[in-house]
Amino acid sequence: MSNSGPPPATPVRLDDLVGFLRAAGEDTRLRVLALLADGELNVSDLTDILAQSQPRISRHLKLMVEAGLIERNREGAWAFFRIAGRTAAGALARSLVERLDPTDPVIAADKARLAAVRGARGEAAQAYFNRHAVEWDRIRSLHVSDAEVEAAVLAAVGDKPIRSLLDLGTGTGRMLALLAPKAARAVGVDSNHAMLAVARANMELAGVRGVELRQGDIYAPPVERGAFDVVVVHQVLHFLEDPPRALREAAATLSPGGRLIVVDFAPHGLEFLREAHAHRRLGFAREQIEGWLAEAGLEPASYRELAAPGSAPDRLTVSLWVGRDRRVVTDLPPRSNQEVA
Repeated sequence: MSNSGPPPATPVRLDDLVGFLRAAGEDTRLRVLALLADGELNVSDLTDILAQSQPRISRHLKLMVEAGLIERNREGAWAFFRIAGRTAAGALARSLVERLDPTDPVIAADKARLAAVRGARGEAAQAYFNRHAVEWDRIRSLHVSDAEVEAAVLAAVGDKPIRSLLDLGTGTGRMLALLAPKAARAVGVDSNHAMLAVARANMELAGVRGVELRQGDIYAPPVERGAFDVVVVHQVLHFLEDPPRALREAAATLSPGGRLIVVDFAPHGLEFLREAHAHRRLGFAREQIEGWLAEAGLEPASYRELAAPGSAPDRLTVSLWVGRDRRVVTDLPPRSNQEVA
């Protein structure tokens, strides 16, 4: 992810600072913070790495959550933890971790066990892919390559760094892996726990750190409103009962001048996708998505079609729409409000 330098330190009250330090000032809790600095983990991960009981680890986590040092995100029956973002307590936690010697025998051993946990995740993700490879490959064979689609998404985003990125319906995390390196902050949301596990493993295999993955409904995304300058909805709408509602919710998460990038299929007649792959909609016309973007308060900014080679009726065309928030940007440099060609 991009690094624009640390934000200026936020002054804190004396009693708050003492509370932060008390919450962090214990060897197990410092070890936990050092692990979470590399990405989010759940209680099971931490018990395996630290060789401590689940109740003990849970008590440490509860104390640090209450102090604001770390954040807890529910994902089905699991809870994942990460160092708190954009808070004085989270900044202090990161500062403490930066001062730990990575060659310290205890810290080094923890990181080695963390690598083993990530390796197990990667194996589980590969097994999931192997189980579904045939059906996914069949759909991919019907349209242009993923590389061409990803190149079109990158062109729509442009060369400027992204302050805050949101990927709704993140699935296996392909868009996060593509765009998170350009973003100061990246969040992925999906309703499916198994898919989030695959996305988490893929982020680690790709070496992408600091991504926030959250389980949640696309109709009520568990993120701040008005906080993201780029929101992506990639190959999601055709699964939904109410696509315009999903676009309205996505638009509500945009900051002033932000952009919503929608990627989906153009209209087609491949009924087997509805029957065998749970597609609710057989593609979308250009004017249909642009109308929904307008209803969501966005200005349709650009449109692009990526047609598969040949003209056979069983080939799919991938369409890409960009909608822009109409509000004037007042708190960003002028470059953040430039039009993307």
